[in-house]
Amino acid sequence: MEAFLQEAKASSRVLSTLSGNEKNSILREMAQALRENMQEILKANSIDMAEAETNNLTAALKDRLLLDEGRVEGMAVAIEEIAVLKEPVGRVLDGWYADAGFKIEKVSVPIGVIGVIYESRPNVTADVGALCFKSGNVAILKGGKEAEYSNRAIAKVMQGVLDKNGLPKEGIALLPDSSREGVAKLIKQDAYVDLIVPRGGEALIKYVSSNATVPVVKHDKGLCHTYVDEDADFDKALAVMINAKCRRTGICGALETLLIDESIALEILPRIKEAYDAQGTEIRGCPKTQEIIEVNPANTEDYATEYLDNILTIRVVEGVEGAISHIEQYGSQHSEAIITENYTTAEHFLNSVDAACVYLNASTQFTDGGEFGFGAEVGISTNKLHARGPMGVSELTTYKYKIYGNGEIR
Repeated sequence: MEAFLQEAKASSRVLSTLSGNEKNSILREMAQALRENMQEILKANSIDMAEAETNNLTAALKDRLLLDEGRVEGMAVAIEEIAVLKEPVGRVLDGWYADAGFKIEKVSVPIGVIGVIYESRPNVTADVGALCFKSGNVAILKGGKEAEYSNRAIAKVMQGVLDKNGLPKEGIALLPDSSREGVAKLIKQDAYVDLIVPRGGEALIKYVSSNATVPVVKHDKGLCHTYVDEDADFDKALAVMINAKCRRTGICGALETLLIDESIALEILPRIKEAYDAQGTEIRGCPKTQEIIEVNPANTEDYATEYLDNILTIRVVEGVEGAISHIEQYGSQHSEAIITENYTTAEHFLNSVDAACVYLNASTQFTDGGEFGFGAEVGISTNKLHARGPMGVSELTTYKYKIYGNGEIR
């Protein structure tokens, strides 16, 4: 592995000097290469899907793993969208003259070598590879075993484009040792690796955060809430909450706990149950919820659970302060929403809740790099340093100070 990482480090110096036009041209080639090699990618994915059936993966995991022509085309389009983003490297973020007379510029630069550890979704291989390349970084990718064949096929296509353009294939590479031991080695290679981004299950995040000597930006669990305020538009609330839970139940931006203002619980809960029953959603409710509608009981463990399934917890709370207190206790600092027509209440919620993304009258499933205009994302950071929320190309840069002098001495 050390020899591989040495090559990756050397590759980072090559990628960091490419011009924006060069990178964009190569990214467009990568997008077209995915289209041209679609059948090979789908064939590889079919092997992963067959093994998923054998290993009895959940429906949510199989949905994340599945590739079809539409999803491969979506990967290609995402890369093209990344290509047209504003160049993130070499931007002068600030500039001034020091008292000594020399000029100082604060300039954006690539982070270097970025290791990304992820599970299930093979499109992450294309998204992360393209985002890292756009921002002048080397991407070392460690996908889940369940997507092994798909990830290999996608990486091979992207590496082929790098090779065709005389660039090192290590610029976008799968970790050669994908075992747990391989991950354990990678996260301690601070001589070669500049950043680790783990995205996946709680156990993976905890393991990497506890054992890494390389700096880590966590993509932690998404225990997301939506609070329906006493001044909510009920029709709007129902549309948002159904989308937030049921559009895709297995993503980190999916709604897990619905909070209802006690002053409207009697009126709105029957409508909520009817709407979710139509979606086949299992509802678990607090004692006050159970007094109004027939649901399974919820306990504190339910409030702390990221289901990633068509299961929803409902809790009746004492106004916006009750909602904020619940989120403070159980939230994962990912995405939280309020449904209300009261501007004062909305601003109080948005300013008080500690999360990467806070929404007014919109679904938490919009927490996504593509939806935010980033083309894609490396992950949804629940860190506060140095990146938070969807990590696009700008979050994959750091900065240096360039000082232009004329013989000044101190």
